[in-house]
Amino acid sequence: MSTDPTPPSWPRWRTTLHEIIFEAETPAGKAFDIALIISVLLSIIAVMLESVRSIRVVYGELLYEIELFFTILFTIEYFLRLITVRKPLGYATSFFGVVDLLAILPTFLSLLVPGTQYLFTVRVLRLLRVFRVLKLTEYLAEAGIITTALKASRRKISVFILAVLSVVVIVGSLMYIIEGEGNGFTDIPTSMYWAIVTLTTVGYGDISPQTGLGKALASMLMLMGYGILAVPTGIVTVELSKAAKAGKSVSTQSCPNCSREGHDEDAAHCKYCGERL
Repeated sequence: MSTDPTPPSWPRWRTTLHEIIFEAETPAGKAFDIALIISVLLSIIAVMLESVRSIRVVYGELLYEIELFFTILFTIEYFLRLITVRKPLGYATSFFGVVDLLAILPTFLSLLVPGTQYLFTVRVLRLLRVFRVLKLTEYLAEAGIITTALKASRRKISVFILAVLSVVVIVGSLMYIIEGEGNGFTDIPTSMYWAIVTLTTVGYGDISPQTGLGKALASMLMLMGYGILAVPTGIVTVELSKAAKAGKSVSTQSCPNCSREGHDEDAAHCKYCGERL
């Protein structure tokens, strides 16, 4: 695999465009990202205003045209991102690639399903790029630590959730037998919903036990809830501590081959695909 960042087969204009769109180190790249962030903010404000009936009645057509303008703008930007990376599929399936796609889909979906244009608010996730624009690499490093900790915790938390679901099924079934349909526990799924609400200490109050035995079981489940909530917190905290000790500062560079970020500041090659940075 070639380590030359600009091989002869790769046009220079694509490399330049990649630096502008994906990087924030150059004046042009920073200006592009700032313009993008402003556009995202304006498009979200337009969607929020359009959801207000009194404003929609007067300015509905104008706001729709604004949404359409930003959708066209973001669509062009999305395809420019695809043609400036050597592995378009890698970018398209990355976190920001999916977010960028979701930022333009609601307009097209609204042609088939009215009301889906309000999903434009997913564009707020694009504002995460502000950390790169402002060169807040410390925040990028902290985000990497959290991501590492969550990945390391996923198996333990999966086992924990399976155990919690087992408790929910058992308690839900018992409450259905104890309380019955007359007290609102019309079926086992409904009883399981009550068990989840009680176990998480949310307590909506739409369903509640009426019998003494049911109240006793509910009390036990409530007390259990306090202990259960502490388990995932402890698991993630331990992994956060480990990740923080092994954490390194990261740069704002984006790989020209796979477009992934989060490289160490002293990295010369992409840690995901090996391409020279």
